[in-house]
Amino acid sequence: MTTPALLPLSGRRIPPLNLGPPSFPHHRATLRLSEKFILLLILSAFITLCFGAFFFLPDSSKHKRFDLGLEDVLIPHVDAGKGAKNPGVFLIHGPDEHRHREEEERLRNKIRADHEKALEEAKEKLRKSREEIRAEIQTEKNKVVQEMKIKENKPLPPVPIPNLVGISGGDPEDNDIREKREKIKEMMKHAWDNYRTYGWGHNELRPIARKGHSPNIFGSSQMGATIVDALDTLYIMGLHAEFLDGQRWIEDNLDFSVNSEVSVFEVNIRFIGGLLAAYYLSGEEIFKIKAVQLAEKLLPAFNTPTGIPWAMVNLKSGVGRNWGWASAGSSILAEFGTLHMEFIHLSYLTGDLIYYKKVMHIRKLLQKMDRPNGLYPNYLNPRTGRWGQYHTSVGGLGDSFYEYLLKAWLMSDKTDHEARKMYDDAIEAIEKHLIKKSRGGLVFIGEWKNGHLEKKMGHLACFAGGMFALGADGSRTDKAGHYLELGAEIARTCHESYDRTALKLGPESFKFDGAVEAVAVRQAEKYYILRPEVIETYWYLWRFTHDPRYRQWGWEAALAIEKYCRVSGGFSGVKDVYSSTPTHDDVQQSFFLAETLKHGQI
Repeated sequence: MTTPALLPLSGRRIPPLNLGPPSFPHHRATLRLSEKFILLLILSAFITLCFGAFFFLPDSSKHKRFDLGLEDVLIPHVDAGKGAKNPGVFLIHGPDEHRHREEEERLRNKIRADHEKALEEAKEKLRKSREEIRAEIQTEKNKVVQEMKIKENKPLPPVPIPNLVGISGGDPEDNDIREKREKIKEMMKHAWDNYRTYGWGHNELRPIARKGHSPNIFGSSQMGATIVDALDTLYIMGLHAEFLDGQRWIEDNLDFSVNSEVSVFEVNIRFIGGLLAAYYLSGEEIFKIKAVQLAEKLLPAFNTPTGIPWAMVNLKSGVGRNWGWASAGSSILAEFGTLHMEFIHLSYLTGDLIYYKKVMHIRKLLQKMDRPNGLYPNYLNPRTGRWGQYHTSVGGLGDSFYEYLLKAWLMSDKTDHEARKMYDDAIEAIEKHLIKKSRGGLVFIGEWKNGHLEKKMGHLACFAGGMFALGADGSRTDKAGHYLELGAEIARTCHESYDRTALKLGPESFKFDGAVEAVAVRQAEKYYILRPEVIETYWYLWRFTHDPRYRQWGWEAALAIEKYCRVSGGFSGVKDVYSSTPTHDDVQQSFFLAETLKHGQI
């Protein structure tokens, strides 16, 4: 059984915690100064010094000198018996006038000498060759880089790692179940080994073309998304040699100081989530250090008028923006609402409350807002703080926001009552307005769009069956049995969406219109990209009920993936689950290793 202390979270295992001590944030500076820029700086200094004496010499009627024995300090003059112009400055009263003139003359001479010295230095710089200037620039760059390395090597504060339960429970006694688990492990090896051979260091793999692949959510850089995302699955399956291989790549190659625009949400759940999970499982400090380095790079995304983060951020410049297709420049609920748990853990591990404050600010803002019919719309404008289009979904654009509310409560050892209340309120509104039963008796979750219900359910929404089961304990007015049953009904509907295809794999979305139930209608909705949500729900229902049907359904899905998605170079999604001779999309998604195969070990 899964304990509340150890939850699969977006494919991760994250323990409950308390906040603890200070952080050493990471920066990596790279100076790029052209020779022209250096010359401009020299000439600017020269001009300033030429005219500095004229413009900045002190006026004896307004200033006097105060000698601290360290440097000359100019302070406002205040006559005896009058109040200070600026509270907090030192006051000097009644100095000798002759001494005052001598000090002014000494100050003029000092400025003149400094000016002449700077002028000579400027002339000396201008007499140097281009190669000499370039060498000086390189020396300064090396000096700064070395200083930054010293700063980077400062260790993060030590904090206790919670005792993790259930990651080494041994093999099941049933021979049949043991063999099935070994098969899933072999599939993981096939996916990993081919990525290692053909896509190592790239974000994902094209298993048919046998080369690396990177979707735009990871920007243009090779950040090894599959490596980071898969680490916890490797560890849990006992593939420790592969885990160490990934760890070495991260130590030597994972660098976030790149000029690359990434999805804040995707990088958080796959990279920060993956690194934190690997740290808690293995105790290796490198994973914690890298997670904090990346988190520092994401913080500029929160620099909006409302504190609701941008969807995208450039890891080097810190410039953020939203997706062009999102409603009126809005941020997306499932994206800014799926940062909470990772950021809470970052504050725990670093002692820096900035991460905690960022996500709690989002929560407080959402609590103050009116919600149409009690529902959270999927779009929120980060500039105005107003909802965008009134579109509510428990699938894409909304899904993991609700998951994180529930798991924030569980992660806090059920003390975050605010998160639990927000979850309960949201689920009640969802059940009232979005959950319906078809004519054929299938319970589904529709989408609310501008005042009416669209009778369509996405594959992504199928995770909700497991969520309802997970949240049953602790629900209001003793409705635990009701929500466990609701989770089972959602699991049955999603199983039907698989069972009604030629490949026994589910489409991206399916409708409930008239005679059409749990079937995709549009060609653009018939694909399967190795998604985990249905198998994840089977996993939860098996853990909570031990009903053997969920293990059987999970095994059926694994066999279908093996038969239709496996290729010699890995695993690929398919473009039409209703065709008995499917065409592959030639992408092995990182979440296939991180989540689908992990939950496949039911």
